[in-house]
Amino acid sequence: MAAERIASIAKQLIPGTSLSQITSKNADDIVITLAVRTPLCKGKKGGFKDTSLEFMTYALLKEVRERMGFDPALVEDICFGNVSDGKAAYKVRAASLSAGFPNTSGASSVNRFCSSGLKATADIAHAISAGSIEVGVAIGAESMTAGGDRLEQPFDEGILTSQEAKDTMMAMGWTSENVASDFGITREQVDTYAAESFRRAEAAQNAGWFDDEIVPITTQVKGADGEVKTVTLTKDEGIRPGTTAEGLGKIRAAFPQWGPITTGGNASQVTDGAAAVVLMKRSTAIKLGLPVVAKYVGSTIAGLPPRIMGIGPAIAIPKLLKQHNLSLADVDVVELNEAFGTMAVYCRDKLGLDWAKMNPRGGAIALGHPLGTTGARQIVTGLSECRRQKKKILLTSMCIGTGMGMAGLFVNEQ
Repeated sequence: MAAERIASIAKQLIPGTSLSQITSKNADDIVITLAVRTPLCKGKKGGFKDTSLEFMTYALLKEVRERMGFDPALVEDICFGNVSDGKAAYKVRAASLSAGFPNTSGASSVNRFCSSGLKATADIAHAISAGSIEVGVAIGAESMTAGGDRLEQPFDEGILTSQEAKDTMMAMGWTSENVASDFGITREQVDTYAAESFRRAEAAQNAGWFDDEIVPITTQVKGADGEVKTVTLTKDEGIRPGTTAEGLGKIRAAFPQWGPITTGGNASQVTDGAAAVVLMKRSTAIKLGLPVVAKYVGSTIAGLPPRIMGIGPAIAIPKLLKQHNLSLADVDVVELNEAFGTMAVYCRDKLGLDWAKMNPRGGAIALGHPLGTTGARQIVTGLSECRRQKKKILLTSMCIGTGMGMAGLFVNEQ
């Protein structure tokens, strides 16, 4: 163990290695100066069930504005990752103005399904790198209470000229069962994985590990009696203490028409929540006297057959690591979205991921997966875990509906 640690340290110190270049500090680096999120609440019955998407977005942006440590007039653009609301661009613009950002700060929305929060982060980072803006905010938010990502009607027959085009209409639960059947993943494997996700999330919450990433949000909740109460939300709601693989094994299949593996206990939860990061060049952060939380290294997208969209991280992660001449051994923490236990088991085993490094605080099975939020939430959680462990390299990844995977690479600097 000692020899392995010495070798790791030595590799970081050798001039010219990819790891030393990635962890180096340069004026033009794109850095994160703030990374926070709301609690994640149970969709349709939790703390945000009576909270609109625009209010949730406003509440988090207000916290960001109050905590970021500089004049909000310096923020030139806000990019909003959201999946299910067709009016998201309207809502983020109004929310940002109410939150105290001036009308000179632009706003837009972006939708790449489950990676929307990471896509928003990448878009802001790339705009800064290209010189289009100097300071920006990326936010992901989703009210799954209000809506999901299902198609309202089938596509026009005129475009369904290939089987893969038809496969883009597959329900996500169907694609989960395809991954299980195609790659021989068993119910026992998936339930064992899911139980560990719950155990880790419970342990992390009890230890207070989430406290530095969550900002309290005050909102209103209507009770069963119709009475509206003002509440302040501070903790994730989806964690189920004492969950075991044996208990999960008793839950009936959610999609028996497609397969027996996926259940309400071993797949991501329907959840409401939001997450945000503030980005700028290192030179700007130094000029403003801001602490640098992390460095944005890069991100990439990869496509694959829609019917097995869940294995997306197994395609995107190697692509991203190759771009930066890194190996999984160089990575300290991996945040891999647990859209379904099937895809999490496949990606872990296919890539040979060290399970101790992967989702050390649990993942979406225990915490929830607000679609547009997750890509940003993983950054917030992963960087918090890197701080706790005093580790450097964070890798995030997720599968994406219609057959894609995305991955992002960050360096913790705190």
